[in-house]
Amino acid sequence: QVQLAESGGGSVQAGGSLTLSCTASLETDKINYVGWFRQAPGKEREGVAAISTPGDLRFTRDFVEGRFTISRDAAKNTVYLQMNSLKPEDTATYYCATDFIPWYKEPSNWGQGTQVTVSS
Repeated sequence: QVQLAESGGGSVQAGGSLTLSCTASLETDKINYVGWFRQAPGKEREGVAAISTPGDLRFTRDFVEGRFTISRDAAKNTVYLQMNSLKPEDTATYYCATDFIPWYKEPSNWGQGTQVTVSS
């Protein structure tokens, strides 16, 4: 099973930006979808954005559309989540995941997660 390692979380003020990285243990071209999910305290985990590989077809949820952008660097086996105009409600643990179909089949492979905290 592909191993996933997230990085880039942190604390920012509302309106700020962060970029999350997810590095996979094999070429992302060999993975159908790589995506970002998040879970806030007391809430269910939800999908945020996904990218298909190859082809780079993007799937972005309405509640982050226009603020978050998913991309990948195939040479680095890395998928990014650029998060702009962050809001306090974006505070959550963000997980990279594979082995899913956006947004119909839940992932069965997860990274360890990275915390994002947005203060007002």
